[in-house]
Amino acid sequence: MSTATPFRLPPPVSGRVDVLIVAGEHSGDEHAATMVRALREKQPGVVIAALGGPKLAAAGTQLLHDLTASSVVGLIEVLKNYSFFRALLDDTVRWIAEHRPRVVCLIDYPGLNLRLAAALRERGISRRGGGEIRVVYYISPQIWAWKAGRRFTMARDLDALAVIFPFETKCYADTALPVEFVGHPFLAPGYVPPVAYDPAGPILLLPGSRQQAVARIFPVLLAGQAAFGEREAVVLFPSVEILNVLRAANPPANVKILPVVERRRHGTAPGFASAIPAPVAASAVLTSSGTMSMHCALAGIPGAIAYRANALTYLIGRALVKVEYLGIANLLLGEPMYPEYLQGAATPTALAAELRACVHDPARRAATADRSARLKAMLTKPASGTAADWLERQL
Repeated sequence: MSTATPFRLPPPVSGRVDVLIVAGEHSGDEHAATMVRALREKQPGVVIAALGGPKLAAAGTQLLHDLTASSVVGLIEVLKNYSFFRALLDDTVRWIAEHRPRVVCLIDYPGLNLRLAAALRERGISRRGGGEIRVVYYISPQIWAWKAGRRFTMARDLDALAVIFPFETKCYADTALPVEFVGHPFLAPGYVPPVAYDPAGPILLLPGSRQQAVARIFPVLLAGQAAFGEREAVVLFPSVEILNVLRAANPPANVKILPVVERRRHGTAPGFASAIPAPVAASAVLTSSGTMSMHCALAGIPGAIAYRANALTYLIGRALVKVEYLGIANLLLGEPMYPEYLQGAATPTALAAELRACVHDPARRAATADRSARLKAMLTKPASGTAADWLERQL
């Protein structure tokens, strides 16, 4: 991304805006788009603008900037692009002050979004700072895993929070922040996941959705698949930018590259499709630690996590983040549903051994199925309503 070009968001095309959504990652873009479609069923005239990605644009928002194309991970990567993110933050605050959305809805992406919430309070724009604009947050940072103290600054800067794990409401019990559990989006009625388990299927390779991370992780996954060598592989990508990174790694002919197809439910809101594409079925997975690993865990696909970051970023992260696991399913279960191979431990030999166990060891497959069932039970709890119901109340 360019860090030298002055940053300027366009004005709302309608002259007004009810909701501004800020979603910096592909997963947040998808979850926000689902929420927007449901909200527009309830309130067809609602005007929504977004810093997000293609899913939000397809859901009928005015996309002010494709923030998913700018997403980076890691301290070193953020520092390299500091001037861009500083300009983005400053101009987003300017845009909100000028165009006055009724609600600013921040979706996950805490590195930017918590700073934006603080800036809106400090400049007297949000209700928490004495202004009129409500600032709310959907999909909490994982304060139960690390940086628990963020809950106090969130309570200071936010008007409401919607969480997707039922136990997260208790994490904020010692604050005055209104917190509601709105259900996990992957377990919502009618939701069709992008992946499924098939013991006779190919190997699934999921290097993630951030360009710099994918450039490091995808060659590692390819090497593990090549060392295994028994089955073809399928790679899923969320954007053209990621597709270009995948192609640059020159995958062999037995590795098929497919888009992550948006799987919409039946409905009457604009953009809903009448046909739902079938999930991609796989016998095992090598995955990064992101959102798609959670899809695989809920689908019961056996596998392993492989991850490589900038060496300095990794060392700093290990010093600051005191968690036993990197993968979200592993953290939730408190045990390694997906064994984790980080940095130099992610060797072709180690990953190939994991794939053999996933494909040929009945005990490994049974353990994965058991953990998947436990994970679903953990997340299947009554909610106060949907994310769209919650956002409608904020209006």
